[in-house]
Amino acid sequence: MSQYHLGEFEEVVLLTVAILQDEAYGVGIIVEMESRLGRKVSIGALQTVLKRLEQKKLLTSKLGEATKVRGGKRKRYFTITPEGKKLLQQTKDQRLALWKAIPNIAQFA
Repeated sequence: MSQYHLGEFEEVVLLTVAILQDEAYGVGIIVEMESRLGRKVSIGALQTVLKRLEQKKLLTSKLGEATKVRGGKRKRYFTITPEGKKLLQQTKDQRLALWKAIPNIAQFA
């Protein structure tokens, strides 16, 4: 079992990075989260969580190439680590076990 437990926003960010794979950078992550979840995400909140997930070694990042479109500024791309994948799987397994433990789960459908 991992030493970390994910908060809901951390989990959503990790899942979104996994979805985007090689295209997971700040604004791209926000666009994906907002389109899938229908809720607003601030860049500040996202940056805070991305840093925290990187400190926990659940994500890594690297700078992309500078582009004229961004005025020479480089994008920081994020990748989920094997530890991040493992923790997401554990979180999924825990949630599924809880759902399966609800009596008469079919009534929720």
